[in-house]
Amino acid sequence: MDHLDVLEQKSVHILREAYASFGNLCMLWSIGKDSTVLLWLARKAFFGHVPFPLVHIDTHYKIPEMIEYRDRLAMEYKLYMVYGENADAIREKRTFPDGNVSRVDCCRLLKTEALKNTLSGEWPRYRLNLDTGKYELDTNTAAYTGVIVGARSDEEGSRSKERYFSPRDKNNDWNVDDQPPEFWNQFKTDFAPNTHIRIHPLLDWTELNIWEYIQRENIPTVSLYYNHGDGKRYRSLGCAPCTAPICSESKNVQDIIEELRSGALAGIAERSGREQDKEDGGGLETLRRDGYM
Repeated sequence: MDHLDVLEQKSVHILREAYASFGNLCMLWSIGKDSTVLLWLARKAFFGHVPFPLVHIDTHYKIPEMIEYRDRLAMEYKLYMVYGENADAIREKRTFPDGNVSRVDCCRLLKTEALKNTLSGEWPRYRLNLDTGKYELDTNTAAYTGVIVGARSDEEGSRSKERYFSPRDKNNDWNVDDQPPEFWNQFKTDFAPNTHIRIHPLLDWTELNIWEYIQRENIPTVSLYYNHGDGKRYRSLGCAPCTAPICSESKNVQDIIEELRSGALAGIAERSGREQDKEDGGGLETLRRDGYM
């Protein structure tokens, strides 16, 4: 059994444990490489069927290819695909691209607030109709109290403080100093009422592991990750106005694996192109304490 088999089996175990332990479960799908690997693992864990909704928070500033890719795979895999949004902030132009708030405040409005209210069912959710390919108002407004997320501990500092089963309070607020110990693959899954649970099956995976697994499994990914002749590619995907590509000649998955193994990206943060992370010291941890992904 190689290292990818070990990682895969542990992630599948965590996914099945989450499904057995928590009701009203959903999985966040950001359309990036990590959450797409997570989707692939969920399909493996449940024999080709994903038994819970996939939730995407649409800021309306994603690169168009990302949305096309989301809907194409959702139709192909027959997913219960849902998106949520902060319609008021978008309509009132309380966004960074409109010049009215900072990047961090834009993330708080379009991602954190939208996520909280989508998970709680207080704001409308829109579900993909697999017959028509169109989104319609979802009549299911029950709160999702368990949320599977594709966070990796090596990606960004605050994520290294997570647990596989990470409790939040009823408002999705994260107390970093009050996380349960997880020793010898023993996970706490019994929590007090009104506890919101984030589940992190990819916590032990590295960026290199993700790309090795994508190659092994031939997982379809957004072409934005690859250089198409201009010497640039995206290493991490987010909203178009706040995400920049890196200089790279990697044109396919094997090139990216070799680039990572060579050390060419050593000392360069994976999210170095994500401008909201830089806007203030600890900005992302501040957002994540309040419920950000």
